[in-house]
Amino acid sequence: MVNISPICAFQDNYIWLLENNKHAVVIDPGQAAPVEQVLAERGLILTDILITHHHYDHTGGVQALVENWPQAKVYAPADEPLPCSTAVALNDGDTLTLSELGLSFTVMKVPGHTLGHIAFYTANETEPAHPPLLFCGDTLFSGGCGRLFEGTPQQMYDSLQRFSTLPDATQVYCTHEYTQANLAFGYAVEPSNKALQKHIQTVAKCRQQGIATLPSTIGLEKAINVFLRSDLTNVKASVQAHAGDPLPENIQVFAALRRWKDDF
Repeated sequence: MVNISPICAFQDNYIWLLENNKHAVVIDPGQAAPVEQVLAERGLILTDILITHHHYDHTGGVQALVENWPQAKVYAPADEPLPCSTAVALNDGDTLTLSELGLSFTVMKVPGHTLGHIAFYTANETEPAHPPLLFCGDTLFSGGCGRLFEGTPQQMYDSLQRFSTLPDATQVYCTHEYTQANLAFGYAVEPSNKALQKHIQTVAKCRQQGIATLPSTIGLEKAINVFLRSDLTNVKASVQAHAGDPLPENIQVFAALRRWKDDF
């Protein structure tokens, strides 16, 4: 059985560690030192490094890890600068099989935060008692979505809609502890959302105890994340009132919602 745990990096990054039978895979290692510390503590062998996008807080530790673990394979987006010379470039629809973990991931290109951003999804069919898994980088956050540093609102909207078609039970592994701030924004947009109100309380208790608020699930995100709810009447009305303009198209609502969050 694969064990998944977060390795904390910088102020609020999560590097996801997947381990099975002393083999380890890390996703988005922005720093090498905390990864090396956990590998040593648990007696793990690093076999693979997965990258969702090119930002330094997700790739900064790759070179040092590869130097220390030369057998480790690196996989990264084909449409972005590769983090090291040995990296394997991945395109939308590619299958990535990690035999040591017994998992096969489908690569999903999900531009918006960056132009070549990818996510890793597995239905987890080798362990039918366990839910599907999504490692989504900075595209989807619990209660939010990534800033549009390179992409357009339409690209981000389409990427999030793609995620929303995944099974509700899918566990969502984001790469930042932004949940509490995102939910505060969501409440400003949709204060009558009962599921959101309840989750705000749950997350507050987690953070008071220093517990990660992740993983989330696709089902939960569809209930509490305003960026997956921009087509709903009450969300549209709230965004239009804030913008002071009629926004007849869903994409206009989404774009205005993202601008509102940028300034929140």
